[in-house]
Amino acid sequence: MNKYPAWLNILVLAILLAGCLLALPNIYGSVPAIQIASTGGEGYDQIRLDEYVRVVEGEGYNPEAAFLKDGRVVLRFDTGTNLAPIVDELKSRYGRVANVAQTLAPRLPAWVRDLGLSPMSLGLDLRGGVYVLLEVDMDTAITTRLTLYEQGIDDILREARIRHRVSLDNRSITVQLGDASDLEKARELVQRSDTDLLIADGSDGRSFTVRMSEAQIKARQDFAIEQNITTLRNRVDQLGVAEPLVQRQGVDRIVVQLPGVQDPNEINKILTATATLEFRLVDQSGTEPGSRLYRGRPGIADAVLKRKVIASGDQIIDAAAGFDQGAPIVSITLDSTGGESMLQTTMEHLGKPMSTVFIETRRETIQRDGETINRDIKTEEIINTATIQGIFKNRFQISGLGQGEAHDLALLLRAGALAAPVFKIDERTIGPSLGQDNIDRGFSAIKIGFFAVVLFMAIYYKAFGLIANVALFSNLVFIVAMLSLLQASLTLPGIAGIVLTVGMAVDANVLIFERIREELANGTSPQSAINAGYEKALSSIADANITTLIAAIVLFGVGTGPIKGFAITLMLGIITSMFTAIVGTRAIVNLIFGGRKLTSVPV
Repeated sequence: MNKYPAWLNILVLAILLAGCLLALPNIYGSVPAIQIASTGGEGYDQIRLDEYVRVVEGEGYNPEAAFLKDGRVVLRFDTGTNLAPIVDELKSRYGRVANVAQTLAPRLPAWVRDLGLSPMSLGLDLRGGVYVLLEVDMDTAITTRLTLYEQGIDDILREARIRHRVSLDNRSITVQLGDASDLEKARELVQRSDTDLLIADGSDGRSFTVRMSEAQIKARQDFAIEQNITTLRNRVDQLGVAEPLVQRQGVDRIVVQLPGVQDPNEINKILTATATLEFRLVDQSGTEPGSRLYRGRPGIADAVLKRKVIASGDQIIDAAAGFDQGAPIVSITLDSTGGESMLQTTMEHLGKPMSTVFIETRRETIQRDGETINRDIKTEEIINTATIQGIFKNRFQISGLGQGEAHDLALLLRAGALAAPVFKIDERTIGPSLGQDNIDRGFSAIKIGFFAVVLFMAIYYKAFGLIANVALFSNLVFIVAMLSLLQASLTLPGIAGIVLTVGMAVDANVLIFERIREELANGTSPQSAINAGYEKALSSIADANITTLIAAIVLFGVGTGPIKGFAITLMLGIITSMFTAIVGTRAIVNLIFGGRKLTSVPV
């Protein structure tokens, strides 16, 4: 009685060893590091790694370790090293072709890295870094979509040879027809272009209004958020920031957390930048419908440009800064749709001028009548006008930019255009000393709670209490191992979840041991009492843990960042404690007390 088969004992031991191996990277800590990523997105090789190491050593610094990770160069230094001079030197030499970021890196031995193991990710409140809360301009997202509808309706009616005038006012498109007899045909053409549009006839009998339905507006808002999240992730990735967090918060806000980053200035500029490009033909006659005057930046002439956009920033799939005849340029690659439009345009308008329009939206805060008012300013200026001298499709170059501007624009375009402008409404920088203080306090709480429980169990349940303590320590190891395997961020609320789990983890053993005591008091033999303790307490243990697990799942599903951090560690703690308290302790008890005659049980 009370004996596990050999294969089950081996399985339990294998799971414990696997947990120890996965948790191992967390004992080494983190040190200052520099991460270098190519602006072109291609991965680096050993040759480029050696080149960067030589530059750093030439400045009098010796990296503690240098290696490649996911195609990026990581240079690791001893604790306390001032990395600012090294970062400045690398940026001055390679700023046009590489993104250099100061961060923290785990101090892992090479053999641990070769196994693909990583420590658990630490949240911003533990590691330090930059927190930015962005607000998405939903009105602009809707207006942008309505502008496309306006242009589409104009094209449809022109192709049908229906005299008309289309205007956009607020969230309504008004279509004024030249002849009332065309009303039905025009309405039908517009409705056929998008069946979800809401169309209402005007009172004059020859006009109608077009509006987006609530479902379309909601879909457009969701698209703007999701597209912006994707774009912001790409931008952060281009900067070489390790372990970023970009997620939605509420209806129109996005949270960006950049652990380990201590210089937020450049990153903030990249995050909120809404710069993009549009390519338009010059209206040489100045009489085409929809054409308007665009101002040129200093040194570039003003021009009247046509309404139709040949290609825009959201159709750019790659952009790289470079030089041509000593002048900064940006090499552009369009997607298939933009490439086809550019090909058709260059074929039909060979020898005619085309302009590149630089568009940027920024928010200014002003004081008016004692109140703080946010004012959105949209800048549209021509940065380049050139004659189409040949037929091309999806690859070409633009000029007219400064060196730094070309680099930043290439980064933004390569990462993707924002579906709607974003504005920074909150920013916090947490220093590494505060983060370390949080870590120290959090782990002190875990240690105090752990040793208090260990002491109580050893005194109250004797040998069985010591076995429960082994399971409790194994439980902590498994939680750390799971966090490392899943790369789930550990936050301060997450530490609170672990502290709670430390107390809850022994609940199952308390139920088992108390059941064993009851069986012994009723005169049951020691072996039978041990077996009955584990068998009869199982249902109560399962019920209690399953209900708590359901609550944790709900917290994770509906909660925000801090609550999710608490829910993750609570869920993992429940799962691992079920294993260690029931299977783990039973395996140890069986090995020590099973299969032999007992006169008493030390419980």
